Amino acid sequence: MKGLANIKSAKKRVRLNEEQRVKNHAFKSSMRTAIKEFETKLENQDVEGAKDTFKLAEKKVDKAVSKGILHRNTAARKKSQMERKLNQATAS
Repeated sequence: MKGLANIKSAKKRVRLNEEQRVKNHAFKSSMRTAIKEFETKLENQDVEGAKDTFKLAEKKVDKAVSKGILHRNTAARKKSQMERKLNQATAS
């Protein structure tokens, strides 16, 4: 176990913090992957596929906010950027 904790409750906190860090990292990674899939579909001019992956990516970003992984303003910015890209691809 990592840390210099001597007290039982402190040892537990160290363990739980590490478990949560791993979960947060995994979720953030899956969120980034969904965003990259969306951007890849836009680059390949697959607008219909991009619309589907946009919904998934948006859902993951919102979930990250509710889990406390992302700040709500950061999430709003990410969603806005994705939506702007999607609207530009749809218009052209």
